[in-house]
Amino acid sequence: MDLLLIPLAYLIGSISFAVVVSKSMRLPDPYSYGSGNPGATNVLRTGNKRAAVLTLLGDALKGFLAVVFARMILGEESSIAGLNSWILCGVVVAVFLGHIFPLFHGFRGGKGVATACGILFGINWVLGLASLATWIIVAKFMRYSSLAALAAAVFGPIYFIFLFGFHPMALALVIICSLLIWRHRSNIRHLMNGTESRIGSKETKTSNSSGGANS
Repeated sequence: MDLLLIPLAYLIGSISFAVVVSKSMRLPDPYSYGSGNPGATNVLRTGNKRAAVLTLLGDALKGFLAVVFARMILGEESSIAGLNSWILCGVVVAVFLGHIFPLFHGFRGGKGVATACGILFGINWVLGLASLATWIIVAKFMRYSSLAALAAAVFGPIYFIFLFGFHPMALALVIICSLLIWRHRSNIRHLMNGTESRIGSKETKTSNSSGGANS
């Protein structure tokens, strides 16, 4: 029965809060403007900061709750226990895959930044805080959401290994962080070309190959 936690995590991850929040607040479909990806950064391009914050929190919370719920069911609530559980590793990967390839939205999801952050907090609050601090520092000084996300993705698994050593969970984090970097491949090209959008910029035309990081 514990194996059912993995498909359940995928379904939880498939809930796109960019779509849910936009519909509830009567905002444009997040697929129709900016980068065309459903995430907090793209929702922010509408100028509605509240909607962007709600999207960010919702996408982070689903990652956090999926991990915490699985740990409770598996009886591994402590910060150390469960790091060797392959089922918990499966839950971590599944909820992230649900976000970037959501069943409920035609497998067109966001880039996974907020959900990955929620997952890290679900594993350990120090790990989550360190990764979040990395994102904030890079975003504040560079003003590129995508660059901040890439930096946090690179350092996330490193922080984990530094805190806990080598566990199966480290492999799961490498997988989701690699997927996050892959989802930002167009942003990497734009960063290299100097055409990447900065945080807070507004775009009206849909361009699937440009735009900042999405949650």
